[in-house]
Formats: sequence, structure tokens, C-alpha cells
Amino acid sequence: MFKTALRNVLAHKARLLMTVLAVMLGVAFVSGTLVFTETVSQASQAQSRQDLRDVDVALRPPSGDGSGMPVLDQKLLDKSARAPGAASATGLISGFTGIADKNGALIGGPSSGAGGNYFPGADGKDARYPMRDGAAPHGPHEVALDARTADKAGYKVGDTIRLSADGPVHEQKLTGIFTTDDGAVAAGGSLALFDTPTAQKLLGAPGGFQEIRVKADPGTSQTALKSAVESALPKGSAEVTTGKQLADEIAEMNAEKAGDMQTYLLVFAGIALFVGIFLIANTFTMLVAQRTRELALLRAVGASRRQVTRSVLTEAFVVGAIASVVGFAAGIGVGAGLRTLMGSLSGSVPDGPLVVPFSAVLTSLLVGTLVTVLAAWLPGRRAAKIPPIAAMNSVHATATTKSLVLRNAIGALFAGAGVAVVLYGTGASDNKNVNLVLAGGATLLMIGVFILTPLLSRPLIALAAPVLRIFGVAGTLARQNSVRNPRRTAATASALMVGLTLITGLTVVATSVQTAVEKQAVASLKSDYVVSMANSGPLSPDVAKKLSTLDEVTAVSPLRLSFTDRTILTGVSGKDFDKVARLDFTQGSLGTIQGTRVVVDTHTAEKKGLHPGSRFPVTFADGKKSTLTVSGVYEGNDLINGVILDNGRLAPHEKQAGDSRVLVRTKDGATDATKNALITALGKNPAISVADKQEVTEAIAGTVSLMLNMLYALLAMAVIVAVLGVINTLAMSVFERSQEIGMLRAIGLDRPGIKQMVRLESLVISLFGGVLGIGLGVFFGWAAGAMISSEMPTYALVLPWGRLGLFFAAAALIGVLAALWPARRAARLNMLTAIKAE
Repeated sequence: MFKTALRNVLAHKARLLMTVLAVMLGVAFVSGTLVFTETVSQASQAQSRQDLRDVDVALRPPSGDGSGMPVLDQKLLDKSARAPGAASATGLISGFTGIADKNGALIGGPSSGAGGNYFPGADGKDARYPMRDGAAPHGPHEVALDARTADKAGYKVGDTIRLSADGPVHEQKLTGIFTTDDGAVAAGGSLALFDTPTAQKLLGAPGGFQEIRVKADPGTSQTALKSAVESALPKGSAEVTTGKQLADEIAEMNAEKAGDMQTYLLVFAGIALFVGIFLIANTFTMLVAQRTRELALLRAVGASRRQVTRSVLTEAFVVGAIASVVGFAAGIGVGAGLRTLMGSLSGSVPDGPLVVPFSAVLTSLLVGTLVTVLAAWLPGRRAAKIPPIAAMNSVHATATTKSLVLRNAIGALFAGAGVAVVLYGTGASDNKNVNLVLAGGATLLMIGVFILTPLLSRPLIALAAPVLRIFGVAGTLARQNSVRNPRRTAATASALMVGLTLITGLTVVATSVQTAVEKQAVASLKSDYVVSMANSGPLSPDVAKKLSTLDEVTAVSPLRLSFTDRTILTGVSGKDFDKVARLDFTQGSLGTIQGTRVVVDTHTAEKKGLHPGSRFPVTFADGKKSTLTVSGVYEGNDLINGVILDNGRLAPHEKQAGDSRVLVRTKDGATDATKNALITALGKNPAISVADKQEVTEAIAGTVSLMLNMLYALLAMAVIVAVLGVINTLAMSVFERSQEIGMLRAIGLDRPGIKQMVRLESLVISLFGGVLGIGLGVFFGWAAGAMISSEMPTYALVLPWGRLGLFFAAAALIGVLAALWPARRAARLNMLTAIKAE
């Protein structure tokens, strides 16, 4: 039986090709994901070890230390350097620094620019940053730049460069160009270095450091040095760890990030493999049907049912093993491609060799083989059940009425239960497990639709009958062929349905969320412009002060965020806030925001039980307490939320003030001339964004579109596998119906007619899957929206009719393209040879 199985695999190479491709694609995605995440993880760990090679003990500010950015002062640095066993101590400062090129544009992306301090040792040099040209920076007007950025921008020692760290633009003299093995720089980022006092001022660490790193004397262990440093410092003044502990923490964080990404990507690989199951099951079902007499003969000469089943499973094992090996090899290329892609998108993927873990080898072989064998098990079991005498007489065991009734009853139960659970989940938005409830309901409904698809195929395909009649005999035959074997049609359409369901559901949710966020952003703004840092970091208060002095500006209100007591405090300009913002109040009103009078969003009001007139205590970031009075409750949004109070009340409790954005209203509204005046007033700063309402909306839309396009790209593999399924089903169906096609040719149907018949059959099956997928996707999108609306009051279901029409057209195009090869093959059959075919 084993030899028979191998012979059958070799005899049906062409018919099994699509199955091999489907499994290979899924396995390649799995293998590529494991290779990519392991490569990034190990490269990150290697980079961390490289960065920390001279660090024996690290000091960090104690957690929860006041407001703003916690820092370690100079006294702690000096005490650490004098600790027994310490050779030297280095104070570190880092933060965003945007560098402009010679045309004034920001070098790299909005989050790829970094700044730090040059900390010279006893020899006057910082070993981390050897100077290639020039000298280290000294004083508030000097800067050094990494060699990659300097070469890319064409800067040389002595040039004046424009940069921004927290808002205001600074012009600095380039005194040195240095080399570095910093992973962010290697990935395309920029690094600017200042002397320590300048870095402290620009990067939000006045008079202190964000981290202190201590190097041990030769012969002193990290543990001993840690104990010595802890003894030398005041208790609770800093968190002290060894260099090894710090490296382990960073490695753990990197591993966690890589693990999250791995899980995310493997979900889409699983979807592709799940779709491939339909293709595999269809392929082996048709192969078994075409070999009915052969299998019956084996039964007649003594083969048992188990042997027949094992024969089919052996074929599947061989196919799965071949596909897994090829898929694993392709996955190595996928992993390398993913690393390159992520590096170009984020600029934060460190360099390192491509790593192929043993887990990728083992997982690829197991997943591909098991998926193929499991998908072929049911066709093999059915083959073994065919009575030998009936099979040899070509009396194929068709589905009985009883089996179809049972199947439809089970499908109806699953579908009904799924709809009921989903509807329950949409009405139970306060339930903490609502996500699990909706996921469970969606799963039940999908299973029910899978089971019911053969039943649904007849009425839905019948709707296409009037259109198919236009094509005459070819159209009529196409309709009859597509419903001749409902199970096969259902399995082919279901593969396409899965991909379109996910794509449609994501599109509906994303479009609705995008519209809701746009409504929130635009509806809550009276201002003409929103000013913010390009990297969404804090803005210097000097920006708001500068804008308020312009003749074109009538009102300015910075939004300053502070987090305390698990509550968001949003500081605003009490006298101008009502001129630049429009809030939707559910209770009370805005009134005058000053002193202890505040307004709170509905989330905070519900959590604390507040209403107009309520007084509640608050602890500010510096630990001081106060009692605030509520004058109104408003609907919060992504732009404005939390407890809104006057900046005059909030600022005294903030060590380092920084605004998240500045709202600006002008005399003439949003005009090009006014925008240019604002940009010019801010020094044509490349790191600052000045956006009107339309640009705010476009930025939101761009973010959502980028995320949606990434999801489309990941789901494209599932759709490709579904296309292979349509091609394979049609190609094998043509082979199965060779005699019938020969007879049609003999009685007058020409080759164009045969091609048209196959193409229309493919089109009908694809559109059937498209209708089911789009319908389910819209339903799931509505269900997910019902949950989102509880957190986003402006959310409303928006059906993107244009995209839905595009998806339907794509399903039709898939049907047409998938039929090209099978239709050509059918038309080229020799009619006499085909008539004699068995």
C-alpha cells in the first residue's frame, strides 16, 4: 500500500502542484516569522551587550519620582565615581533631536532623531564616540554629528546646522563628526551630541542625568561594586543594578516585543493555512473520486478500509513533507525580506546575521505535514467506506438525503447559536469578557456557514441564472456545473470567503473608527491650527508664548498633560480655552476655568462619581494635594480628555513643563499666508508640525489607512491560497469531466464556448464566495462597532460602499484569472480522446 501511495503521488504531480503551493505559502509565512523574530531578538540582544560592554553598575532614578522626567543629580554621580572599586562613572542624557538638512527638511523620520551628551573622561575623550573629524562640542552653540547623518546631509566641520529638541529651533556650529556602533544610527537614525550642560537644558534633564553608568576597577566584580555604590549613596536615591541585570532586562523586553510581533504574524500565517485546508480537502476528495474503481479493486483483492485510508494519508504525508521543506526554504527568504521591510519602515531594526532557529525547522515540517494529513483524513475515510462492488460498477456513493438533512440541521444550529452569542455580546458592552464572547460567537457563526454553504450554493447561484442565460449554452452549462457538486463548490467558495470576511470586517471597522475620530477631532476644535512636535513629544512652553505675540493670532491655549492618581490632568489657558475648543457637555457647562474650577470627561466622572458642583481631592505630580470643584462634565476624545484645569494651577507642580500640543486661533482663519507666518515665527523648524483641521483629519486618515494596508498585505496570502484553490478545483474538474467535454465538442460546442463555460463557472463560484465573505464581514464589523461605540461616543457604522464594490469586483477578477489555465486546458482537449476517457 505504501508503494501504491508513492506511485499515486508521482502519477498526479500536476494535480497536486496547487496543494503543494498552498501549503508551501503557509509554511513559508510561519517559517519566515520565526526566522525574522529570532533574528531581530538576537540582534537586539547583541546590540545591548555591545552598548553595555563597559557597564558594570547602572543607576536609574527611583520610579514614581515627582513630575516630569526624573533625574539623578551631580552629587550622585560624584559619589558613585568615588565608591570603592569604581574606575569611572558616566552620566547619560538622551532625547529626541530633529536635524534639518540643507533644504530645511527633517533628516529621517519623525521618531528617528536622537540627541545625547558627550561625556569626556580623564583623557578628555568619550570612548563611546571616537571623533572622525574635528573636536568634541563645548558650550551652548556647538554640536557633533554622527558620520552617517553628516555624510548623508553633506555637512562638514564648521557648518551651521539647524536642530530642535523641544520646540524652538537652534542654530549650532558643527565642531565634530564621530563614528558610533549605535544600533539606531545603523538602522538609519541620526544622533547629535552636545556638551553635558547643553544636553541637560535641551533634553529635559536640568541639572541631572537620566542614567549613571559605573565601570569597575580591574578585579572588582559587578556584585561587589553594586554593594559599594549602594553603601555610598543615600538610601532610596536611585535604583542600582549590575550591568548583567540591566542587559538581562533589556533582553527580556526585546524578547517580549519580538514575541508579541511573532504572535501577531503567526495569526495571519494560521489564517493562510486554514484557507489551505479547503484546497487540500478538495484536492484529495477529487483524486479519490477519480480513483474510485482503483480503490475498489484494492478492496476486492484484500485491502482493508484502514489500509485504503492509510494509503490516502500516506499520499498526503508525502505532499505535506515536500511542501514543508520547500516552504521552510522559502521562509528564510521571507524572514530576510521582513527584516529589510521593517527596517525601512521603522528605522529601528538592528543589524545582525540572519538567524535560522531549530524551532523554525521543526515547526515548519510539523505544521505543513500535519495540516495536509488532517485535511486529507476525511476524504480518505470516505474513500474507504465505498463498497467495492458499487464502486467497480461506477455507482458512486452520493450523499443521501438523510446525511444532507443532518448536515443542514447541524449547520443551522451552529449558525443560530453564533448569531445569538454575537447579539448578546453587542448588548453586553460592559462585560469585561465581551471580546471573548464576540470571538466565540463569530467562530460558531463561521462554522455554521461552512456547514451550510452547500445548501446556500443552490439559491444564491440560482440568482445568477438570468445573467448567465445571456451567454447561451455556455452560461447554462456553467450554472449547472457549479451546483452539480455542492460540497465541492462550497469548499472552493469557503476558502475565498474566509479572506474576504476578514478584509471586509477590518475595512468596515477601520472606516467607521476613522470617521468617528475625524468627527471628534474636528468637532472639538474651534482653533484654526494645531501645533505639535513631529515625534508627538512635549513642546517647550516657549512655543505657545512666541505664538501669542503674533499679530495674526487671537487666542492660544497649550494642552499640558500630567498623570497622577490614575487620572489625566489637562492644563489649558483658562482665558483662551473656550475660544479654541468646543466641548460637548452632558452636564453643566464650561464656565470659567480658573483656580480650583475644572471640567471632567464622562469617563472620569463615572469612575469618581462626579457631577457639577462636586468637590474631589487630587494629588499633583509633586505630591502636593488640593481640592477641585467640578463645573461641567463633557464627552472626552482622543484630542482632549481628563480633568481640564488652568495651567496656572497645574504649572507650579510640574518640574519640567511641556505641552503636548498648542491650539491656535487666528484673525483670518486657516490661510496659506497665516500658516507661513506661524511657521516663520517658529524659525521654520523641521521638527514642529503646524496643521489646520483638514491636515489633522488627513493625518488621522493616513494613520488608519497605513494600518489597514498592512493588514491587507498580511491577509493577501490567504487570498492567494484561495485563488490557488479555485484554479486547482477547476483544473481537476476539467480532468474529471474530460468525457463530458469531449461529447460537448462532438455535438457542436466550439472551443471558445468551452472556454467561456469554464470561465463562467469559475466566476460564479468566486462571486458566491465573495457574497458570503462580504456579508459576514459587514455583520462582524457591525458587531465589533457595537462594542467600540461604548468607548467612542461618536462612533457610528459606516459602510464603505466603494471599497465593498471593489472587493466584489476583486472576487470577480479572481474568478476570471483563476479560470485562464483550466479553460485553456479544457478547450485543447482532443475530442475523440476525451470521449474515450474513463
